[in-house]
Amino acid sequence: MPETLIVSPRGQITLPASMRKHLGIEPGGAILIEEKDGALTLRPAAVLGIDSYSDEQIVQWDKEDKLTPSERKRILARLQAK
Repeated sequence: MPETLIVSPRGQITLPASMRKHLGIEPGGAILIEEKDGALTLRPAAVLGIDSYSDEQIVQWDKEDKLTPSERKRILARLQAK
């Protein structure tokens, strides 16, 4: 059901508690906002940590990789077929 929200002088809005609860939005949670055809859509967002690896770590993993070239090719073909 549509609700009218008031935009504060700082450009902020407050989401009604019932909507936050229904969507599982906790304090400090992330929200995605998208504008399309003059309408705004808000939805909960998942925030995931991203690990980064050095070139040296990747080279070491390649050295430790026990797959034969044919096994690697077969696995990659199965993954690409999905």
